[in-house]
Amino acid sequence: MFYILSKTLFYFLMPLTWILICFAISIFSKNSKRKEKFFRWGIGLLLFFTNPFFINEALLAWEVPATAWEKVQNYEVGILLTGISNAQKEPADRLYLNKGGDRLTHTFLLYKMGKIKKILVSGGHFFEKDIHEGKEIKKILLLAGVAESDIILEEKSLNTRENALFSAKILQKQFPNQKYLLITSAFHLRRAKACFERVGVAVDVFSVDFYSQNRSWLPAAWLIPNEKSLYYWYVLLHEIVGFAVYKIVGYA
Repeated sequence: MFYILSKTLFYFLMPLTWILICFAISIFSKNSKRKEKFFRWGIGLLLFFTNPFFINEALLAWEVPATAWEKVQNYEVGILLTGISNAQKEPADRLYLNKGGDRLTHTFLLYKMGKIKKILVSGGHFFEKDIHEGKEIKKILLLAGVAESDIILEEKSLNTRENALFSAKILQKQFPNQKYLLITSAFHLRRAKACFERVGVAVDVFSVDFYSQNRSWLPAAWLIPNEKSLYYWYVLLHEIVGFAVYKIVGYA
C-alpha cells in the first residue's frame, strides 16, 4: 500500500502535470481573467522547468559530490544498490542497463583497485517474470573476473528502506564491525545513507550516476530550454519528497 500511494503521489509532483493543469484551466475556464492568469502561469512554469541552468543548480545543491579515486579508503564491503536496469524487457536473457549503470561499472573499478574486498548486491524484483537484476549483475561481475566468493546477493528488498534492513542483517552476520562503502546514484545517496544509519549500519558513500554537470556560463547552458530539464526536475522532486516521507515515517 505504501508503495502504491507513494507512486501515485509522485505523479502529482511532475512539473509537466502542473503545467498541463494551468493550461487546462486557462482553456476551459469561462472567466477571462482566470484564463489569462493561468495561461501566464503555464507559460512561466514551462519556461522555468525547461531551463537547464535552474535544474543544474538545484542538482548541484542536492547531489552528493564525487570522490576522487585517490581519496577513497579501503573497505571490507562495497554495497551496490540495484534499480539500474529495465527489468521488463525481452528476451530476458541479459541485463538491460539504464542510466544508473555507473553503479555497476564504478563498483567493479573499486574492486579492481582494491578499494573494496567484497561486493554486496542489494535488490530484489517485483514480478516473477522480471529479469532478476541482482543475479544478472553477479553474472557480469563473474565474467569480468570478480571471484564468486567476493559477491554476496541480497535478493528480497524492493525499496531503499528494505535495502538497508536486509543488507544490515547480512553485514552484521557475515562482516560485523567492518568498514562499508555505499555505492549509488548521487541524487539518491542522502536517503540511502540515512536509511542504513537508521538500522544501525554506519557507511561511507561513493557517488555515481550524476544528473548535474559542471557549472557553465555559456549562453547555451542557461538560455536554451530543453525537454530533459522537465524530466530532471521530476527525478529531483521525486527524491526530495521521498526523502521527506522516509523521515516522517521513521525510515531515515
